Amino acid sequence: MPDFIYFRSLWWIEGNIHPEAKWEEATLPYVLAEGVALDEYEHRADSFNVHGLWEWENFRVLVYELPLKPHEVCIGTIIKYFNRHCSGVDDTDASILNIGATRIRADNSGKEADASFRPMKQRVPESTGSDGMNEPWPNIIVEVAYSESIDHVFEKVKNYWLKDLSRAHDAIVVKVDPVPEGETPSRMQINLDCLYHQLYPGIQVPRDILPDPIELDFSFVRDEIFRAFRI
Repeated sequence: MPDFIYFRSLWWIEGNIHPEAKWEEATLPYVLAEGVALDEYEHRADSFNVHGLWEWENFRVLVYELPLKPHEVCIGTIIKYFNRHCSGVDDTDASILNIGATRIRADNSGKEADASFRPMKQRVPESTGSDGMNEPWPNIIVEVAYSESIDHVFEKVKNYWLKDLSRAHDAIVVKVDPVPEGETPSRMQINLDCLYHQLYPGIQVPRDILPDPIELDFSFVRDEIFRAFRI
């Protein structure tokens, strides 16, 4: 067995991203461990504070993303600006909850978005919830792919997050790649009807407070990544 295979296994065994693991050469998704129960996977992921990098599927632990600076800065910037747009309803019943990378249980798998948001919602029918029971699903999920392939992230969004109307209502997918010179980064719009889908009964959508649609300008995300690498 090549040494780097052993060093890669240390991420699962002891939470150690070893410098000799050659993760930069790995083909993702990478099978990190097999024959693992979901409870054991969740215990280790929580113990090692691994979120948005591993997923559990059919008793296998897969690495689909690496904890690299562009990935983490991109997520943090999107969350920062999203929260800023929604700050007008903070501390009210119409506030938007940042659910983060809360683990989701469905389809004999455990997955995490890089970020997720929803308003206050009612419990859902037993066994249809995001926790495998009755916890409501987030309305908006964010997936940022840097090491992760675009094919893998789109497959996950299509066949997991947006599989049917009982799950997430919409997804923001970002592939971190250089923007060609002279090209403006994208802007994305989120309608309040999407953000507040299945809002708890008796609470009004705050159309007179929040912009509709909410617009995310990814030039801000690009600029923040540039700042992170400026020496």
